[in-house]
Amino acid sequence: MSMHAAVRPIAFSPRQRKERFENAKLEKRLCAHVGRAIADFNMIGADDHVMVCVSGGKDSYALLEILLLLQARAPVSFRITAVNLDQKQPGFPAHVLPDYLARRGVPFRIEEEDTYSIVKRVIPEGKTTCSLCSRLRRGVLYRVASEIGATRIALGHHRDDMLETLFLNMFYNGTLKGMPPKLKSDDGSHVVIRPLAYVREADLARYAVEKDFPIIPCDLCGSQETLKRREVKALLAEWSRRHPGRIESIAGAMSRVVPSHLMDRERFDFESLSGAAPGDLAFDDEPCATPVPRGHAFVLDDPHE
Repeated sequence: MSMHAAVRPIAFSPRQRKERFENAKLEKRLCAHVGRAIADFNMIGADDHVMVCVSGGKDSYALLEILLLLQARAPVSFRITAVNLDQKQPGFPAHVLPDYLARRGVPFRIEEEDTYSIVKRVIPEGKTTCSLCSRLRRGVLYRVASEIGATRIALGHHRDDMLETLFLNMFYNGTLKGMPPKLKSDDGSHVVIRPLAYVREADLARYAVEKDFPIIPCDLCGSQETLKRREVKALLAEWSRRHPGRIESIAGAMSRVVPSHLMDRERFDFESLSGAAPGDLAFDDEPCATPVPRGHAFVLDDPHE
C-alpha cells in the first residue's frame, strides 16, 4: 500500500451531523445577536481597546468567544484584552483562566485583590453580599481599565439579567430601571458595554456545554440561596413556561418606553401640559395582547428553530 494513500474523511452518524448543525446554528445566532447589539448601541468603534471581564462563568466565556469571532470579521479593527479579578476566594482554582486564555492566544491580565476578606468581614453572616462585592469589584476593574488603556469595558450580562434587574428594581426599590446596554461611569472616565443584551441565558448555557468551557463556580455570591434575584428568575421562568412569548414582549417593552404615559415628572413635563398627551388612548378600550413585530430587536429567533 502506498504511504501516501488518501486519508478517509471522518464519517459522522446522523445524530452527530444533526448536533454539529445545531451547534453551528447556535453560534451563528449568538454572533448575529451580539453584532446587532454592538451596532444598535454603537458599543465598539474603530481602534477601540475592549477589556472583556472574564469571571470564569458561562456568560463571560461566551462573551469573549463571540467577540473574538466578530473581531476576525468586523468592518473595523479593535483590540481585546481579557481581565480576571482573582478575589482570593478559598479554593479558587487560580490556574484555570490563565491556562485557558493562554491556549486561546488571548492577551490577558489576572488582577489579584482580596475583596473576599473585606466582604466577609463587613457583611454579617447570612446577609446578601452582592452589593458590596459588586462595588469593590467595579472599583478594581475601572482602575485596571485605566492602567491598560481600555476604551470599553465589556460585561457578560445577558437579556435575562436585564429583565431580572428591571423587576428587582420595581419590586424592591420602587424604580423603573434596568441594566443599560451601554453606560458611562460616574466620573466619565469609562464606557461600559453589555454586548449580550439581546442574548437569552438558555442559549448561553447550551453554548457553554458545546464549547466545554472550564466553568469556575462563584462561592461568594452564587451560592446564596436567598437572593431576591433567584425569586425573580423563578417567576420569569414560570411565566415563560405558562405564557410563551411573554418574556419576549417584556424585553421588547424596554426599548419602547413612552414617558408621557408614566408618572415621572422629571421625564415628562406634566405641569405645563394642556390637553391630552400625544397619542392618548385614555378613552379607548384596554389594549389587547399584540404580537411583537418579527423585526423587533428583542425577538431573537424563530420559535421553531
